[in-house]
Amino acid sequence: MPSVDRNGTRLHYDVDGTGPTVAFIGDVGAGAWLWGWQQPALAGPYETLVWDLRGTGRSDAPPGPYDVATLVNDLEAVLSDHSVADVHLVGAGLGGMVALAYAHRYNRANSLTLLGTAANGDAVTDRLSTLRAAPDDPEALRASLDAAFAADLADYPDVVDQITEWRAEDDAALDGWDAQAAAMREFEAPPLYEVTLPSLVMHGVEDVIVPASAGESLAEDLPRGDYQAVEGGHWCFIEESAAVSDALVRWLDEQTDDR
Repeated sequence: MPSVDRNGTRLHYDVDGTGPTVAFIGDVGAGAWLWGWQQPALAGPYETLVWDLRGTGRSDAPPGPYDVATLVNDLEAVLSDHSVADVHLVGAGLGGMVALAYAHRYNRANSLTLLGTAANGDAVTDRLSTLRAAPDDPEALRASLDAAFAADLADYPDVVDQITEWRAEDDAALDGWDAQAAAMREFEAPPLYEVTLPSLVMHGVEDVIVPASAGESLAEDLPRGDYQAVEGGHWCFIEESAAVSDALVRWLDEQTDDR
């Protein structure tokens, strides 16, 4: 697993497939497992890059709080280290905020896919804190998933067990989670009229962490924003993984065909 050092913070990332590069940017505290449905759907015709935000997984966890600007510069370091000239960014929650700010500051991005994302941290509800759980506490990890999904998780015990295992291995410790959550809550998007990339905004209609109305407003304010409602909650791309993956593949194919 390659890594890059940015000002003393080691950032790890993983690459698979060949073709145009798609970089995935995770949500608060979530490890690379979060993209375990979309990444395999793209790897092959696309080169996929999944990186651990500072505080998560194999990346270092310097003291927080963090801010989105710092995470943007981390992403630039990762892409530069891998010699990526052009990239399609896919971000969820906090990761969508990072993608927005990155596209405004740097010129590598060709398109944005924003999942459960708001233009301002004020739109993030207090339910964000219910995602917080120590990786060494399986029961807390299970309970915290209730805020991420709209479905009754009691109907999917095997899925919950698997996600809990992955979270125990890859998710941020509590200090890292708090540092990333601070970045999400304090985020304020750059002027959206200046983010002129093709942008697909996908949002769970039952998202209790970032209300769907925030996603609708974001798509309306982006010059080339396209909104798509998805059944499910904040992590609707897991609940409706097949539908979201298919939509993402179609979207990226359209963007690459246009170039």
